[in-house]
Amino acid sequence: MELVKIKENIHELRGLKVMLDMDLAKMYQIETKRLKEAVRRNSRRFPPDFMFELTSNEWENLRTQFASSSWGGKRYLPFAFTEQGIAMLSSVLHSDVAIEINISIMRAFLHMRQWALSHEELAIQLRNLEKRYDRKFVDIEQVLTYLMQKDQKKVIQSNRSRIGFKE
Repeated sequence: MELVKIKENIHELRGLKVMLDMDLAKMYQIETKRLKEAVRRNSRRFPPDFMFELTSNEWENLRTQFASSSWGGKRYLPFAFTEQGIAMLSSVLHSDVAIEINISIMRAFLHMRQWALSHEELAIQLRNLEKRYDRKFVDIEQVLTYLMQKDQKKVIQSNRSRIGFKE
């Protein structure tokens, strides 16, 4: 599975990077209802730092990103799974698809973490240079900002729907 598709389904809630049950169920090619059943049957494997149920306010804030069903939306609030919770899902869901998807999701989380760390390291080094020479390096700051925006534009462009002839 493409990392970009996985990253599109990673949200930030309560200061954590999470994926929602409906997105995971779609990736695992099972019904959301079945995923929730498996989680509830194994609730001891999912402490609050692995998985939590969204509050009504959290769901309201996120819902604008999702299309509502014909009968007026979801009956139950979705579960949000952290990276550890997603890893724990592999012990609950035993299909080959679930194993492959879990590996892809773990790689996506790792890629995001490495990207964030590399940019954070650059920012720390810049601050250290500013302290050492007691002035701001505006040019370097502008270049870093440009590079970060360029990366974001690439992701946005790759997420756009393609137009024209499709094979």
